[in-house]
Amino acid sequence: MRTLILSAGLIVSVATALQAQAQTIGPAETKAHVGQPVTVEAAITDVHTARSGVTFIDMGGRYPDNNFVAVIFADDAAKFPNATALEGKTVTISGPVQLYQGKPEIVLKSADQLKAK
Repeated sequence: MRTLILSAGLIVSVATALQAQAQTIGPAETKAHVGQPVTVEAAITDVHTARSGVTFIDMGGRYPDNNFVAVIFADDAAKFPNATALEGKTVTISGPVQLYQGKPEIVLKSADQLKAK
């Protein structure tokens, strides 16, 4: 019986996590969801790669006036070969929101976190 209760609790926990992941918000709403997994949907306003190899995908304006940024570190760039081609297109970006220098961002580590609409 205890195993059944633990299994049911695990199923509820997984379902809750998936439900949170499925919440779709706009770039301006991301700051209110720091620490939570979300899906951000909007048109990409700018894609630029720094000399360090880090790629920044801006939504809701261009840096420094953007509402949100997705970050691809150089070590993961090969997983996103067409990132620059997505500029101007509507996409979804999924993952936990974090703050960097007061701005909300999601770090992209897996190709399934970025999907063109």
